[in-house]
Amino acid sequence: MSANTDEQEPREPAAGPAPDAPPEFHPYHHPAAGWGAAKSVTGFLVRERALVDGPRAIMRMNHENTGFDCPGCAWPDDTKGLHLDICENGIKHVTWEMTRKRVGREFFAAHSVTELAGWSDYDLENQGRLTEPMVYDPDTDHYVPITWKDAFELVGSTLRALDDPNRASYYTSGRLGNEATFLYQLMARELGTNNLPDCSNMCHEASGRALQASLGTGKGTVDLQDWDSADALFILGVNAASNAPRMLTALAEAYHRGAQIVHVNPLVEAAATRTIVPHDFMDMALFKSTRTSTLNLQPRIGGDMALLRGMSKAILERSASDPKALDREFIERHTAGFEEYRALCEATPWEEIEHQSGLSRADVLEAARVYAEADRSIVSWCLGLTQHEHGVDTVREIVNLLLLRGNLGREGAGPSPVRGHSNVQGNRTCGIDHRPTDEFLDRLEQACGIEPPREHGLDTVGTIKAMHSGDIEVFIAMGGNFALAAPDTPYTCDALRRCDLTVQVSTKLNRSHVVHGRRALILPCLGRTEKDHQRRGVQSTSVEDSMSMVHLSVGMKRPASGDLLSEPAIVAGMARAALPDSSTPWEWYIEDYDRIRDTMAQALDGFEDFNRRVRLPLGFRIKQPARELVFLTPTGRAEFSSAALPDVVPAPGTLALGTMRSHDQWNTTIYSDNDRYRGIKNLRTLVFMNRADMRERGIADLGHVDITSTAKDGSTRSVKGYVAVPYDIPRGCAAGYMPEMNVLCALGDYSTQSDQPIMKHVKVTIGPAA
Repeated sequence: MSANTDEQEPREPAAGPAPDAPPEFHPYHHPAAGWGAAKSVTGFLVRERALVDGPRAIMRMNHENTGFDCPGCAWPDDTKGLHLDICENGIKHVTWEMTRKRVGREFFAAHSVTELAGWSDYDLENQGRLTEPMVYDPDTDHYVPITWKDAFELVGSTLRALDDPNRASYYTSGRLGNEATFLYQLMARELGTNNLPDCSNMCHEASGRALQASLGTGKGTVDLQDWDSADALFILGVNAASNAPRMLTALAEAYHRGAQIVHVNPLVEAAATRTIVPHDFMDMALFKSTRTSTLNLQPRIGGDMALLRGMSKAILERSASDPKALDREFIERHTAGFEEYRALCEATPWEEIEHQSGLSRADVLEAARVYAEADRSIVSWCLGLTQHEHGVDTVREIVNLLLLRGNLGREGAGPSPVRGHSNVQGNRTCGIDHRPTDEFLDRLEQACGIEPPREHGLDTVGTIKAMHSGDIEVFIAMGGNFALAAPDTPYTCDALRRCDLTVQVSTKLNRSHVVHGRRALILPCLGRTEKDHQRRGVQSTSVEDSMSMVHLSVGMKRPASGDLLSEPAIVAGMARAALPDSSTPWEWYIEDYDRIRDTMAQALDGFEDFNRRVRLPLGFRIKQPARELVFLTPTGRAEFSSAALPDVVPAPGTLALGTMRSHDQWNTTIYSDNDRYRGIKNLRTLVFMNRADMRERGIADLGHVDITSTAKDGSTRSVKGYVAVPYDIPRGCAAGYMPEMNVLCALGDYSTQSDQPIMKHVKVTIGPAA
């Protein structure tokens, strides 16, 4: 079916490309990946004129120690020597980076910032790779060339002139390598601040805080080999086919060996149905698909915690007649708070569990049966669970469930958060943390000879508020597209414009370059695919995947421009300019990244003997005390939590809206206006709704609607003229794409548990367009 094309009032610049045909919706019934992915990749390579470079990159991506790490998701590299450990979105991401298009001084001379601000986000990025440092000229409203020396001096002199180092904030996106990450946090702390916001503040902050409180570690405890041996996999709030596509291989293999696979998501995504793994050539040739689930449950948005509580309640009830339902020895020897949690589960009525989860008691009992009958279970989750007010409590409820049956500290069992960007976990490990521990700062002080500040700094939400109030004057971003990734887009953009200086270290033009401070710099860096030549030869960088494996990444291509610097070199250049008398050997570090790693080995727990271990086949895994049943908690045990169930049921007349990505998108980078797995073509300004909710509001299929959100403080925000798409989603729920929907997410609506923006549970009203 196609949408009508009535004229709508003007909107902010579009995120995706201008559609060349009317919007269409045709439900997708094919397997995930397989020939659909192959066709999409081929079309993308043709469009980007990368039929030579693209296949070359495919043969080097995710290869141990000789290749480069995919700059997309953080799913671990295959441990069985797979030579095509790739996915559709990874290939697109790499090809997008390797484009032959260039953005240099001629481009900026031809286009003012005011003009560029009216372009779509797709068109900005599609201009190609940035080639030289640029500075904003307010007299002409153009970016103009600046030398690296002068750019560094502008940053350095501005930072030196601040009357308080806490008037600067240093943002990190998840693609920054470990070596640059370590230098970046070292620079900020030597300057005197812990203002180190990062993308994790918006994504998995709840996971880290929950796991730290429950287990004494901010990370999951499982690895890919555990996935290969689990009897049951529970996948909550994850759209694997788009966000971690290589997980499809693990799911297909699990199904073949007879494991149970339970997907929990308000939308039944393509990854939760069946797949054809592209590197399985026989299945591709025979069009033979493999199921990727044995059970699909569709709770209401925010209802996951009630489901988990119900599963625990069922396990406890089962234990009255089944002595194997609980691992009583594990509970007694390794946990604290069990009796309080048991009492809480017993006191929670089944009616409340059904009401809050949106699932029937029979559905909850079936999930509990699968869990009870599996000897080894893994629970995996992503942003569908964390971007809520109660995100920390929900992740702790996962741990509660795992503890009941001793699913921790043994093969094939444990918690497994699905991190998004390729090195977001490594960023936190290597020091990007606005709330550093004293233990971390003590080791940093000893290894680097600085006196780091002890006062906690600002996270993402705090930084936006401080920029808006004038308390932050300088904002430096190592990658990412802060203006689009953050919530409350107009407020965030206004905050950026109030800065004295904004600095964006980037590979491509994006919205954050045209939404800038009174002074602004664009500093172009090498991409993950490019060779990094330094004084002592071609350098490698390291990354940490979502299961704590650290491995090397080595670029393969000639840099897009001779004027590009590596991210470590850019950090060192800014640091020397800001700290001219520093005894930190910034220039010496950049000559040979092994020197950075030697210092990291002294400063970071788990990085001992870094340079040798990272060169082992597949690198090395950072030790996880909780995996060895060593719990760095106040009690020295794994701790049950006993939080009350939140009320997540929308009030009459309102809906709970969650933001998400389309399939043809990676974070804020949008490749097209299509979303193949959800059956969408030529459309991004949409909202997925339950058909009964649409009928109740008088909304026609693919009719235009206005959407208004109401924040905690009563303020409202609206988008107009969006298209309503009927979809298999629970009543009372709706979903739409970020970054378009970010305007509806009030900055003040952040979790009191994690300080994360609440982007998966926005209170909205939807009606026919005015």
